[in-house]
Amino acid sequence: MPVSVRIRRAFSLVILSAILPGSAQWLAGNRAVGRAAMRTVLALVGLAALTGLGFLVFPGPTLSLLVGGPMTNFLRFVAWTLLVGWVVLLVDAWRLAQPPSLPRRSRLWLSLCCLVLVAAATVATALVSNVLAATGHVATVLQGGGETEAKAGRYNVLLLGVDAAEGREGLRPDSINVASIDAATGRTVILGLPRNLARVPFPKDSPLRQLYPDGYRCDDGGCMLNGIHALGLEHADLYPGQDAGMVALTEAVEETLGLDVNYYAMIDIAGFQSLIDVMGGIRLDVGRRVPIGGGSSEISGYIEPGPGVHLDGYHALWFARSREGSDDYERMIRQKCVMAAMSKQLDPLTVATRFLDLAEAGKDIVRTDVGPGQLPELVDLALRGRELPIESVNFSPPLIDTARPDLELIRATVKETIAASEALDHATATPTPATPTAETAPTQPAATAEPAPSVAPESSSDSPEAEVPICRVS
Repeated sequence: MPVSVRIRRAFSLVILSAILPGSAQWLAGNRAVGRAAMRTVLALVGLAALTGLGFLVFPGPTLSLLVGGPMTNFLRFVAWTLLVGWVVLLVDAWRLAQPPSLPRRSRLWLSLCCLVLVAAATVATALVSNVLAATGHVATVLQGGGETEAKAGRYNVLLLGVDAAEGREGLRPDSINVASIDAATGRTVILGLPRNLARVPFPKDSPLRQLYPDGYRCDDGGCMLNGIHALGLEHADLYPGQDAGMVALTEAVEETLGLDVNYYAMIDIAGFQSLIDVMGGIRLDVGRRVPIGGGSSEISGYIEPGPGVHLDGYHALWFARSREGSDDYERMIRQKCVMAAMSKQLDPLTVATRFLDLAEAGKDIVRTDVGPGQLPELVDLALRGRELPIESVNFSPPLIDTARPDLELIRATVKETIAASEALDHATATPTPATPTAETAPTQPAATAEPAPSVAPESSSDSPEAEVPICRVS
């Protein structure tokens, strides 16, 4: 056989083995081994095609199957096993190429080609393994258990911000919001409840209604909304087999707002610093100077006001946490701005390129009862709603008296705000686009409930006398 033919044959066998494992053996070696290897490859291709079809037709169940902890560990094992088999077949193809019969230079290039292929395949397998591991982290967060059916055409998600760094006993949410998401358009309304809301009611079928028929109240005034999670844990025997704290808190929020909650998502405010850093930071229009520190610690600096202020994780954390020179209601607004910025500015490209880091950062700071099967639909809604303004209302003074809240006013305001939001999508005439206003601290009593959007691209207040907004998403 001419040398040129031997060289072409050698490189062809190695390349064929890399592309279709087993083909080199079927052509020049043990045909039984080659046939078995190619059948395995074809079976894997078919399985991959079925999985892709499953994502297209049944995205929820398919994702649920793949992101379970045992399944991801099994797939990682399969990936490394396939790599070993692929390398063995490639080395055998190199042997079948008969390197000793080749010129020295061709022999070196053939061996180098094999080494490069093995290195590339190993890196690719390691990347797949890491992605699967990150998917396992996601599975630890997405435990499931929430109500998967939309409520009156909406998904209502209870968002809780917990500042674990404050060293308080038990879980006392620092910010309590409900994101009501239109199941068709993704347009979102955020309803903010103050943590110091008193006389919070429980629904008729709640076991705590028997203990607090007139709402959660006590003589010392310490019975507030953010203490209901701890209250539920104290009476865990009333909620056998359930997360008593979360169920009790969810019941109270549902009865207060007149909404049924589908899911909850709890975020450790002290821990989201790393998550925002992975995102590359967030941008906010900051209306007021916010101290870094205060209280028991010295003020070490300030977050200065201005448009499009870039906040890394550390500064975003203090922007959401700082109490110095402000009250709980302003702090609640700032936390809502940070959450809205995270949802709007986490673009698909960042998720795709930094998925591993995002999964690692999020696994210890997020807790939710959203299941893996619901993730595709919720992500789709989030993407559809990214370009829409987020309407918002805060149930804080002067709209309500937190010590003696007007529950009928709260529920009526919720209905009006949601109806106004839905009307923006259902209008058939040429609509006038609503220009939401930014969040501002309340200064004058309101005769009626007029929910103002909290985070929007621009403010509708252009006059010099207009109140300076606390914050809004850039």
